[in-house]
Amino acid sequence: MRQFIDKAMEKEHFTLEEMEAAARTMFAEDTSDIAIGGFLTALKTKGETADEITGIVNVIREKSTLKLPTDISGAMDNCGTGGDGSQSFNISTTSAFVIAGAGITVAKHGNRSISSKTGSADVLEHLGISLDLSTEQTNEILQDNGIAFLFAQNVHPAMKRVMKARKELGVPTIFNLIGPLTNPVELSTQLLGTYRRDSLETLANVLNKLGRKRALVLNGAGHMDEASLAGENHLVLLDRGEIMQFTLTPEEVGLPVVDNDLIRGGDAKDNAVILREVLEGKKGPHRDTVLFNAGLAIFANGKAQTVQQGVAMARESIDSGAALMKLENLITYSNAVKQEV
Repeated sequence: MRQFIDKAMEKEHFTLEEMEAAARTMFAEDTSDIAIGGFLTALKTKGETADEITGIVNVIREKSTLKLPTDISGAMDNCGTGGDGSQSFNISTTSAFVIAGAGITVAKHGNRSISSKTGSADVLEHLGISLDLSTEQTNEILQDNGIAFLFAQNVHPAMKRVMKARKELGVPTIFNLIGPLTNPVELSTQLLGTYRRDSLETLANVLNKLGRKRALVLNGAGHMDEASLAGENHLVLLDRGEIMQFTLTPEEVGLPVVDNDLIRGGDAKDNAVILREVLEGKKGPHRDTVLFNAGLAIFANGKAQTVQQGVAMARESIDSGAALMKLENLITYSNAVKQEV
């Protein structure tokens, strides 16, 4: 590990292949926590490049225990990095069902709470959705229902190797950026929210290197890792290798301006109630925030030609009951699996 630490301390960038080698060394059982912490600190101080992020993501994905078929047509994810400190309700999780209700296959990657009160896994578990489906079961529900949840702790057991070092460091590292990138499914498209506005273009380049045909990377008003109704959102669109930066306000897509304080969430029970209410059609800031984020995802997928059209399709997904049906199907499947055990 020493050679990699020294290189990072000299502020020399790694090639993709060098970073893959460094990552494999970092995950090795005989690498000390001190060495892991030293490497992560040196890398953070230097600043992470697209090749370096891609390299570590490649190694995490190759170590994943979930090996789904590569022919899942048009699958996407809308997972964010977290870490924005907004304490919002589970926006991307709620939006995932709306996206699926609009006819897009969603391989929803997520974890338990890390920086927020409630992670996607926490709220879905409270709703009765199983977090420990096998590869075969995950593939079955993904194919039949068009949405499945991939619990990061289960599909990436190798990540436990670096948890102690990360906790002892107590500061954000490259791992705080890469969660949404490590989805083990070969995604075609993606909506990725980040708490770091300075990482937008870098992450778009990483998505290109990972083979995404089309993607949106965003940082919301108030530096949320979701699109926010509070003001100007900063986005980067990746479209077949081409990258374009732009900004977007809720007014531009026919949605109201709403302060971020009005979309704060609570514990898993509170956020499960909010999620259900939105999918059942309750009007208000929670629904409008989901419409914005789901609309952006539908646009990122290419099913909508404009964000405005994506918002309209998201509204129809909710109002028709299609989004709620995706949730109910996932709960029903989970209950059936539990009864078989």
